Amino acid sequence: MFYYNNFWGMDFIWWFIWIMLLIWIFAIPYDIPFQRNAKNSPLDILQKRFASGEISRDDYDERKKIILADL
Repeated sequence: MFYYNNFWGMDFIWWFIWIMLLIWIFAIPYDIPFQRNAKNSPLDILQKRFASGEISRDDYDERKKIILADL
């Protein structure tokens, strides 16, 4: 028996589902639902600011002491 409504062994609805799944995975620029986003701690932000040159070494040391004292 020949099936005339088959698309390479799959019905049209299954091809549609697979294509939509691939579009959702690769083309949509949004985050995956329920994915944990890493939040920067105050110390991480301070280190990034020091590395980029926004603050001096003295400011870095002072603020680091304050942050570590609060923990």
